[in-house]
Amino acid sequence: MNLNRISELIRRRRAVFPKVYLAGKPVERALIEQLLENANWAPTHKLTEPWRFQVFHSEESRRRLGEYLAEYYRKNTPEALFSEEKWKKSGENPLRSGAVIAIVLHRDPLESIPEFEEIAAVAMAVQNMWLTCTEAGLGCYWSTPKAALEADAFLGLSPGERCLGFFYMGWYDMPEIPGKRKPVSDKTRWL
Repeated sequence: MNLNRISELIRRRRAVFPKVYLAGKPVERALIEQLLENANWAPTHKLTEPWRFQVFHSEESRRRLGEYLAEYYRKNTPEALFSEEKWKKSGENPLRSGAVIAIVLHRDPLESIPEFEEIAAVAMAVQNMWLTCTEAGLGCYWSTPKAALEADAFLGLSPGERCLGFFYMGWYDMPEIPGKRKPVSDKTRWL
């Protein structure tokens, strides 16, 4: 048994933010389809498969997303806390990205399992996407601003669905960032 490859991939996974993406360089649809297929294979209790995705791939759709995020920030930020830079960044990040995916929880209508288990399943689907991006050399990160968590109307979500954030992706050209973790022995108790 050789676990080096999967261990190395897991340890290389990083959050890579839109400010370092090669703006305007698209992420190929085939790659997005592959990472969504990998997401679809996440563990799911009672096979509820609670993940749903909305892909902002075209420039027009990413522009609409940026307009929504910038407008949300403008409307919901008190004047004393308003930052022109944050407002501008919220509108530009989707356009700097090669694609953005809305991560949606689709609750089991029967509520046959606790909601936290379905949220955990969605998070595992996102981890599969993240590892796929890492292997492909594609930068990504999962963003959960209030604008995302309250994007149900913007996304046209159905009852029982809610947005858990936006998954930004983009090609980048920068050195690999070393990981930072405290030893697992500090977090483990053997019984």
